Formats: sequence, structure tokens, C-alpha cells
Amino acid sequence: MTRTAELERTTAETSIKLILDLDGTGKATINSSVSFLDHMLNLFARHGLFNLTLEASGDIDIDFHHTVEDIGIVLGTAVRNALGEKQGIRRYGFARVPMDESLAEVSLDMSGRPYLVYQVNLPKVKVGDFDVELAREFFQAFTNNCGCNLHINLLYGDNVHHIIEACFKAFARALDEATRQDDRVNGVLSTKGTL
Repeated sequence: MTRTAELERTTAETSIKLILDLDGTGKATINSSVSFLDHMLNLFARHGLFNLTLEASGDIDIDFHHTVEDIGIVLGTAVRNALGEKQGIRRYGFARVPMDESLAEVSLDMSGRPYLVYQVNLPKVKVGDFDVELAREFFQAFTNNCGCNLHINLLYGDNVHHIIEACFKAFARALDEATRQDDRVNGVLSTKGTL
């Protein structure tokens, strides 16, 4: 069974093409025109062992908001589509990842119920030309469209780049664990019989 998805989404604000393989080796080809997000998505693919191809363009002359949010929408939808009926997946994932002085923790449930807890209090600054509050917008869009319960907690950290990087790496590892197939899981991991 292949657990892949290919999507195209075009609006008046953005145009996005994405190919995802959940059972990849961490290969990525990313071009969103948002350099910091490209960096985060490259390490997301590598540390989650997902193969990810992404080509995106948007109204970045205004700001990066629409492009970042819409990429979250498309990636969340791709994960949901690649999982299908979620047969045999572990459902839950957890990761705690350091990045130098920063430590981030992510807990994830592929429950079908979207909910984001984002306990990452950052000053309203930029990393390069990337507004750091857009990281939350990405994760909110992903959560809503994937249908997962996602908790991202910063335990501590000082460097904003390191903090966001730790969050993306922990997110990748938790998602890999939650979407991994387990031969011991018959059907879906729920007493209701559905996710």
C-alpha cells in the first residue's frame, strides 16, 4: 500500500503543488519563495523521513502570511489523504528535541479532531524576513486540514531561530511516529472503530 498524496491548490493569493510520501527517506525539493520556511520544511522532511516535493508561489510582495498558511493547508490535507482510513497506524506521536539552548516538545494524535495547543511564546520579531508568528499560522492550518490534535510546547530557549527549528524537528518526529504502521494494530487504534 502506498501512502502518498499529490495535491495542487490555486487561489487568487497562492499557487501550490505538493507531493508527499509518508514512507520516504527524507528527500526534499522545496521552493516556496519563503527562505526560512523552505529551511524548516527541508528539516521537517529529513527528520520525519518523509519525501516531500513542494513548489509554491504567492503574493509575497504583500507579506508571507498567505503563502505560509496555504502551505500548511496543503501539507495537512496531503497527510490526511496519504493516511486514507488510518488503518494500522500508531495514531499517537511524541518527540522532545533540543536545538542548542532550546528544547521543544510535541505531542500528536491523529484523532480526526483538529485542535492546536501552541505554547511557544515568542517576541514579535523576524528571523531574516520571516515574521515568527507565522509559524503558529502554519501549524494551525496544518492541524485544521489534517484533522489532528497537535500540542507544541517550548520548554525553554533564547534564540528564536533555534526555538522554531526545534519545534519543526519535534513536529516531524512526532508525526513520523503517529503515522507509522504497526502490525499489532488491527484496523484503527480506537475503541470506536473509527478515527
